[in-house]
Amino acid sequence: MKIRCVWEHNGEDSIVYSDNYIGAFTRGRTKDIALGKMVDEVRSYLLWRNGSMLESLETEIVQEKTSELNIADADSDVLFEAEKGILSLVEYEELKALALRSAEDFLTLYESIPDKNMSCLPKRQTFYGQAPRTAFEMYEHTKSVNEYYFGEIGVDVYNEGTILSCRMKGFELLETQPDFLNNEVIEGSYGEEWSLRKVLRRFIWHDRIHAKAMYRMAVKTFGVDVIPNIFHFNI
Repeated sequence: MKIRCVWEHNGEDSIVYSDNYIGAFTRGRTKDIALGKMVDEVRSYLLWRNGSMLESLETEIVQEKTSELNIADADSDVLFEAEKGILSLVEYEELKALALRSAEDFLTLYESIPDKNMSCLPKRQTFYGQAPRTAFEMYEHTKSVNEYYFGEIGVDVYNEGTILSCRMKGFELLETQPDFLNNEVIEGSYGEEWSLRKVLRRFIWHDRIHAKAMYRMAVKTFGVDVIPNIFHFNI
C-alpha cells in the first residue's frame, strides 16, 4: 500500500502528513528523516484506528508546501489538494466518527493519568510561549482549538465541557448549515486556507501530536505499567 505523503517544510525542518491515513504525521530536521518514520507511524495509526497492521507500506510524496512557519513546533498552514471538492455524506460521517473517536480516546488517556499537574519534563520555550508540560496543560491546549478550527469554516462554537462534548457540539452546529458538504475552500485567519476536510484532519492530527506528548510524558513520570497505550504509540 502507498502512503500518500504531503511534505511541508521551511528549508530546515519538515512535517510529513498522509492524505490517505488521515491524521498520521511525522516530523524531522530533513525530509528523509521525516519520511523514514512514516511507515512506523502509519502502522501505529492503523492499530489505533481498527486494530490492523498492513505488511507492506511504501511512501510517496504527492504534494509539497514551502512554509514560513515554525515547523519544528508543528506550526502548519498547508491545505491538501485532497482536501478540496465536495464531500459525500458517507465520507463525512466516516471522518467525523474518527475525529470523535480521537477526542474520546484523548479524554480517556487524560483521565488515566494519576496526577494531572505533575510532570518530569523541563520547561521549554517555543515561538508561541511555554510548551505544555503537564497532562492538564496538554489537555487544555488540545481542547482549546475547538473554537478556532470550527470558526475558520464559519461555525460559532466554544470550548466548554470536555474535549469530546465541545467537539460534538461543533459538529451539531455545522450540520445545521444546508450546504456544509460542499466543502468550500475559505480564506481564514492570517490568509490561511481552510475546508471542512481540513478541519476534520486537523482535529485528528492535533489530537495525535499532543496524545503522543502526553503519553510519553506520563510514562516517564509515572511508569509504563500505569498509563494505557490507547493510541499504540512507539516510545
